Amino acid sequence: MEIFHCFFYLNFLLVPLMFFVAVSAADLYSDTLLSLKSELVDDHGSLEDWFVPSGYNPSGKIYACSWSGVKCNKNSTVTGLDLSMKMLGGAISGKQFNVFTELVDLNLSYNSFSGQLPVGIFNLTSLRSLDISRNNFSGHFPGGVSGLGNLVVLDAFSNSFSGSLPTEVSQLLHLKVLNLAGSYFKGPIPSEYGSFKSLEFLHLAGNMISGSIPPELGKLKTVTHVEIGYNFYQGSIPWQLGNMSELQYLDIAYANLSGSIPRELGNLTKLESLFLFRNQLSGLLPGEFSKIRLLTSLDLSDNLLSGPIPESLLELKSLRLLSLFYNDMSGTVPEGIAELPSLETLLIWNNFFSGNLPQSLGRNSNLKWVDVSTNNFNGSIPADICVQGVLFKLMLFSNNFTGGLSTSLSNCSSLVRLRLEDNSFSGEIPLKFSRLPDITYVDLSGNKLTGGIPIDISQAPKLEYFNVSNNPELGGTIPAQIWSSPLLQNFSASSCGIIGYLPPFQNCKSISVVELNMNSLEGTVPESVSNCQALERFALAYNNLSGHIPEELAGVPTLGVLDLSHNSFNGPIPAKFGSSSSLLLLNVSFNDISGTIPSAKLLRALGSSAFIGNPKLCGKPLRPCPSSVAIFGSRGAGKLIWVLLLCAGVIMFITLSILGIIYIQRGSKIQWKMISFAGLPQFTANDVLMSFSSIESMDALPPLSASACKAVLPTGITVSVKKIEWEAKRMGVMLEFITQIGNARHKNLARLLGFCYNKHLAYLLYDYAPNGNLAEKIRVKREWAAKYKIVIGIAKGLCFLHHDCYPAIAHGDLRSSNIVFDENMEPQLSEFGFKHLLELNKGSFAAATSKRDTGDTNSATKEELYRDVYSFGEIMLEILSNGRLTNSGASIQSKSREVVLREIYNENEVGTNVPVREEIKLVLEVATFCTMSRPSDRPSMENILKLLSEWKSNKKNNPTIEATAGL
Repeated sequence: MEIFHCFFYLNFLLVPLMFFVAVSAADLYSDTLLSLKSELVDDHGSLEDWFVPSGYNPSGKIYACSWSGVKCNKNSTVTGLDLSMKMLGGAISGKQFNVFTELVDLNLSYNSFSGQLPVGIFNLTSLRSLDISRNNFSGHFPGGVSGLGNLVVLDAFSNSFSGSLPTEVSQLLHLKVLNLAGSYFKGPIPSEYGSFKSLEFLHLAGNMISGSIPPELGKLKTVTHVEIGYNFYQGSIPWQLGNMSELQYLDIAYANLSGSIPRELGNLTKLESLFLFRNQLSGLLPGEFSKIRLLTSLDLSDNLLSGPIPESLLELKSLRLLSLFYNDMSGTVPEGIAELPSLETLLIWNNFFSGNLPQSLGRNSNLKWVDVSTNNFNGSIPADICVQGVLFKLMLFSNNFTGGLSTSLSNCSSLVRLRLEDNSFSGEIPLKFSRLPDITYVDLSGNKLTGGIPIDISQAPKLEYFNVSNNPELGGTIPAQIWSSPLLQNFSASSCGIIGYLPPFQNCKSISVVELNMNSLEGTVPESVSNCQALERFALAYNNLSGHIPEELAGVPTLGVLDLSHNSFNGPIPAKFGSSSSLLLLNVSFNDISGTIPSAKLLRALGSSAFIGNPKLCGKPLRPCPSSVAIFGSRGAGKLIWVLLLCAGVIMFITLSILGIIYIQRGSKIQWKMISFAGLPQFTANDVLMSFSSIESMDALPPLSASACKAVLPTGITVSVKKIEWEAKRMGVMLEFITQIGNARHKNLARLLGFCYNKHLAYLLYDYAPNGNLAEKIRVKREWAAKYKIVIGIAKGLCFLHHDCYPAIAHGDLRSSNIVFDENMEPQLSEFGFKHLLELNKGSFAAATSKRDTGDTNSATKEELYRDVYSFGEIMLEILSNGRLTNSGASIQSKSREVVLREIYNENEVGTNVPVREEIKLVLEVATFCTMSRPSDRPSMENILKLLSEWKSNKKNNPTIEATAGL
């Protein structure tokens, strides 16, 4: 009986257990996927629906078939697993994959999976599509992929693999799509990649691939799309690539290729897009390209191509994009270019083209973007260039165009950006701004225009930048409603012969720059200028303005530069200027200003040049005011005068005695002189020399070096002191240049406060930088916003030296150790001009003949300006990479931009922050342009600053670089 009871209870326990095991076996997929889930990092709960409810499962239901990302067939067999874009992370062991014997599609893309790619994936023998793109899988690509005999799609784009490209994939007979781009692969492309029988899409761009491009790729008879650029190849383009008869898209841009373009590429008769830009390709454009009748996009820009545009290109009736900028091409543009019926974008700037543009350009196609700037074109603008009404960018600047502006521009309502500066256009401005609803940027400066500024300019609702400066015969008045333009930020009309009065400043909330120097304006400055709360630069020099300086100007919170010099202003200088937190430069020289210069430190630091030419004005830094001695008017004060004079005599005797001792100790008969600039009280040379801790320490300073001594001047001002030794015959020209350096004032320049000198040497006194330099802090972890601020600050300082100093000043030794930080951690350029001083001291002819009277820049200085731009590019790379990319200007040109971007994103820990990623991408792009090998290909600092600043202010989501010409 007891045995019976035991058997009964055993049955009672075993039956449910056997049933549970049967259920678990029936739902093996769910158990396996739960095992996979346990390995993953799912901080966002993307797989929260992956669970098995408690209790029995009598129906044998496969719970996994109802989970997100899981696809089953009618037999409840898992055939697809899509975990893409679920913000998952962690390492995958791969031990679960052998369960999914019928899995056809596996998608792990757009996650943060890391570690080795699991070899278990290669057990999925039914797999047709494997997408592991946009993860962080690392290590060598594992062997075994040839086991996926049914694979059609393999996408491993954007990972962190190391080692060589997997040769084994060439054994996948059914493979149609192979994407291994942007994943750090090294070494050459395996020649076996030419043996694919079904491949249609090949993407290997953005790796670290080297070696030559294997000619075996020409055997790919089924491929339609090939992207293998953004790598570092050696040699030329194999002519065998012309045998890929089905090819529709070929991109080998930015790949360090040299030699000529093979004429055999003309055999690619099905090709629609050809991108070979940013290489070192040379020679002529192959005439055989005329056979590629389906070609829509041809971009050969940024190479070393020469010769004319071949007439044979006129056979390409489907061509939409023709991009040949940044080459050495010459000759005239064939008239037939204008006959291409599909042409939308013509970019041929920065070459040596000459002659007229085709006069029918724009008549036969929907032209959208034309940039022919920085060439030698002449003649007029084609009359029908905007006749189709879709042209949005027209860039013709820096040529020799003449004649009137095309009347078709007046009705070109699609225009967004118009740059015609630096030509010889004449006649009236035909633009009808009321018909330009999208125009944002207009630059007509440096021409011979007449007829005044169009009165309807304020009716352009999106206009941000307008410049007509240096059109001496323009004349007319300032349109009455100009300041009410809703988005206008920059209005420049200097040297235009403008007459009349300044219109009232109503609704001027967006105005930041007003430049009206060298005109014939009269009347007063309206008090309503206080409405311009964004005003940063207000320049009215060399006019006939009069009246008092509006006190309201001092209340503008952003005003940094105010130039009212060479007018007829009268009355006092408003005292409120002394408390301005933004003012950097105030110039009221050569007016009829009277009274006392306000005693504020800010104004006295500007130096006498800001106030001279006002006979009724007194006070530091000019002559003392008569009222300052009024206290001696009484009889009793006479004795006081004698006492003071006696004290002064004693002090002078003591001072002379000390100086005599110094004089004897040094065994010298040298006479010292002192020159002070804005920001330094009027010390004597003796004041300065006696402030040095020891003459011996100053003597130990090597001349013209980065070494400096710290000194405290009599009023407690701490300065950095640098020493220069010179020959007496060089002193004059060196003093002239030091004076120019001292007068350069910008918040991103370390100030030269003054210097004392004799016939043999000089001590230069600089603002002391309390917070060190960039080289010392380059590895300090910073938020991206702080890094971007440093980049912008350096760019502003360098732009000022290059474009706002006359003649231009080259820094000459721009590096991270010469970028210092002030008390507010604002970056400042130090040591600027030192290299030029050294050249002057050597008696360099190029340095000594800088045409300082005319403001012209000689060729030697231009070379130095180009070098500055290059150095700025290298500094940007240092900042981007926290100091890792040092002196990397040359090497960065050969690296994959996607690879470099990925590294920089990781170093800056930006994650998925799109605006920050775009800013980093922009700065890297600018750095790349700055460090181009040919100096003439580097953009100017003015254009660099425009790009960085405009993008930041406009918050563009997809910034593009137009480099020197397109800005």
